[in-house]
Parts: sequence; C-alpha cells; structure tokens
Amino acid sequence: MKQELQSLPKGLAEDVSRNLVMVARLIDEDPEGAYGYSRVALRLASRVAAVREAAGFAAYASQKYSEALAEFRAARRMTGNVDLWPVMADCERGLGRPEKALDMAGAPEVQKLDKAGQVEMRLVAAGARRDMDQLDAAIVTLQSPELASNSVQPWTARLRYAYADALLAAGREGEAREWFAKAVESDKDGSTDASDRLAELDGVEFVDALVEDDGDNDSDNDGDVEVVNSEVPEAKSVPEAEAEPESAEDSVDDDGLDDVDDVDGDEGDLKS
Repeated sequence: MKQELQSLPKGLAEDVSRNLVMVARLIDEDPEGAYGYSRVALRLASRVAAVREAAGFAAYASQKYSEALAEFRAARRMTGNVDLWPVMADCERGLGRPEKALDMAGAPEVQKLDKAGQVEMRLVAAGARRDMDQLDAAIVTLQSPELASNSVQPWTARLRYAYADALLAAGREGEAREWFAKAVESDKDGSTDASDRLAELDGVEFVDALVEDDGDNDSDNDGDVEVVNSEVPEAKSVPEAEAEPESAEDSVDDDGLDDVDDVDGDEGDLKS
C-alpha cells in the first residue's frame, strides 16, 4: 500500500494514508465510521488499488454488498490479483445470489488462491449451500484435509466452527458438540463464540454474579428500615429568587466522487 501511495503528491498521500489508517482502526468496532473515512480516501485517490480495496472492505463490513462488490472488482482489475475472489463471492451471497457464489467457487481463479484463500472459498461455498437449504451438501463441502488436520492454522477455528454449526443445523447434535469442542481448542484469540455454543449444548447457564449479589443485598435489607421520626417538619417558605436569563461538525462532500474505473470487466460479470 505504501508503495502505491508514493505515486501521489506528498500532501495528498498523507491525507489518504490518514483516512486509511482510520478505516483499519474502526472497521471492526464501528463499520459505519470506517465506511465514512473510506469514502473520503476514495474521493481523494480513486485510482489507487489499495484505496479501492479498503473501500470495498468498509462497505462489506457495513453490509453494503453491491458497493463492496463494485470496489473489489475495480481493485482486481487494477492489480490482476485473485485474493479478493472469496469475499467477492460472499458479496454475491449478501445480495441474495448464492448460485453465483457457487459458480465462483468452481471457477479457475480458485486454483490460483493460496491455502488460506481456498479455505475461505470453501466456507463461502458451504454458506451458499445453506442459503439454498442444502444442509447435507454444506456439510460435505466443509469436509476437507484442512478440517481433518490436527495442525492449527489461522483458519482452523472458523472452519471447525462452521462444520459444527452445519452439523447442529442438520440435527446431528453429538457430532456438533465434538466439533464445537475442537473449535474451542483452536480458537486462541476468541474469534468465534464456540465456547458459548458448547456450553449451551451442555446445558450450562451463566449467572451474572454481580446481579445476584445485588439481589441478595436487597433481600437482606427488607424489613430492616427504621422509622426515625414520623413527623415531617413544616417547610419554611423561602423568597422566590428572580429567574436568571437563559444562556444561550465538519462533513466531507462525497458527491463529487468520480467513478473512475469501469467495474463491468469480464471478471466482474458474475451472471449465472
């Protein structure tokens, strides 16, 4: 990305860089905020592939799938890179077109992906099968050497979790519990809620200890209130004070964004 920004004048490159940093910082916690910064960066440097890609991910995180797909297509046209293929297919799912996602899962581009990209494509394809109520096919799609491997990779927890969730949806609770447990073992950074799902299957209920303690304290105090004086002294009248007289952000116009890149290239035409 830094190399791409070097093609811009120094001041402009710094402005674009600051906005992209904010996109990366906010995209998980505040997708709409990240989206706003991405639009500013896009207005400033729409010919930079890294900017189009960042705008795509910000739109994707905000569930603006049509816009995300257009940005990913533009970025891919600029770079010729296939890394965005799985997320482009997932945008098709978000747009209610799981059949197109499955078509992309069988395209030659998938063979050019690295191992992480191929696993991601498998997850998207399984999700598309579930969108089409093809649970058994989704389960088969997830069955792979990567799933069976004992080696823990960055994608392992998500792959095991997706498999467990599909098994549970198919009514195979015993197998689902086994794979949720395996997902917990591999989920070192808590990227899934596998532990909660496993506890739910085991019938474990979590109680908020703080709320319980407050309830106990309230019950302990019941009936212990001492009435010191039942007579309320008469309030003295106080002269009414004169009423004092009552004392009495920056947006960026994105309307000028030029759609510089035509996203209707042959790789972007995903019609069935």
